Amino acid sequence: MTKLSCLVLSTAAIILGFLASPVRAEFVYVVNQNNNVSAYSIDDKTGALAPVPGSPFATGELPSSVAVDPTSQFAYVTNAGGNNVSGYSINHNTGALTLVPGSPFATGSYPTSVAVDPTAPLVYVTNDSSSNVSAYSIDQTTGALTPVPGSPFVTAAEPSSVAVDAKGRFAYVIVDDSAVSAYSIDQTTGALTLVPGSPIATGSEPCSVAVDPKARFVYVTNFYGYNISGYRIDQTTGALTNVRGSPFKTGEEPISVALDPTAHFAYVADDASHGVSAYRIDDQTGDLRRISGSPFKTGIYPKAVAVDPTGRFAYVVNYFDNTVSGYNIRHQTGALKPVAGSPFATGSGPFAIAITGD
Repeated sequence: MTKLSCLVLSTAAIILGFLASPVRAEFVYVVNQNNNVSAYSIDDKTGALAPVPGSPFATGELPSSVAVDPTSQFAYVTNAGGNNVSGYSINHNTGALTLVPGSPFATGSYPTSVAVDPTAPLVYVTNDSSSNVSAYSIDQTTGALTPVPGSPFVTAAEPSSVAVDAKGRFAYVIVDDSAVSAYSIDQTTGALTLVPGSPIATGSEPCSVAVDPKARFVYVTNFYGYNISGYRIDQTTGALTNVRGSPFKTGEEPISVALDPTAHFAYVADDASHGVSAYRIDDQTGDLRRISGSPFKTGIYPKAVAVDPTGRFAYVVNYFDNTVSGYNIRHQTGALKPVAGSPFATGSGPFAIAITGD
């Protein structure tokens, strides 16, 4: 597997983590490998997607991931081929993107994943080839990024995905093709400190990491293991311990995981199986139980999955088809049903996805 195959972040989980009050889904952003971002507005009643005027918007070279800040004012895209991250201001009325002053901002070598702290104006970027994490503070007026003291922070080899818990206390980073590391976040500066006991083993070729919206559990997709690992978070230290029954079986080559805002359901994009595996999360143990009807059909080679902030819709980008599939989430069961008009056209090689909330 090439590095590009596994350049997936847990954007959905990051976005959902900060939501403590009812919100309305607004815009969807899909990173395309032909160096742009497709933007869509969401029909609040049906979940159907409509292109935003001016879409697609240009990125840097080989964009790999996308995240939106908690206020839905700014979006950030890592450019793996350019060793930088592009920052955009989001037009609240239209969803259009405009580059922020100073963009793009330098990262380490081959940035693969971006996450925004749900509680503070902080951005974290994993740099695969330089084996570190770049951390930035966000100018809350302009969206410009400034490195935090001590950045970049050294990691184990080849960090590929990063997620921040909903309380903004800990960050979790996939490293070494077989492990996940936990870091405490300095509440004043945003600096990262490795948590004792890190890293902890995952399955084979972990791709994506997500934290549940209640900051209790962490989930990691294992691309070659055909499964997903679950961990419980120590609420004092941030250290991880295996959830009972972990790892849990998925389809072939699970590449991305997203959790709904209630922390009841988990969705995994299975790249080679062309489907989404759906699970109910045990509220007490973090155990995953497959939902009836799962896996649900997607397009060919789904690369990323996201759940909207209202918990009513899920979206999957299909790399081979150049589309994004939309689904209604059944409130009681977590099962997926295609929305009217799905799938929706994207640019070439859609690879990552993020959703705003109002």
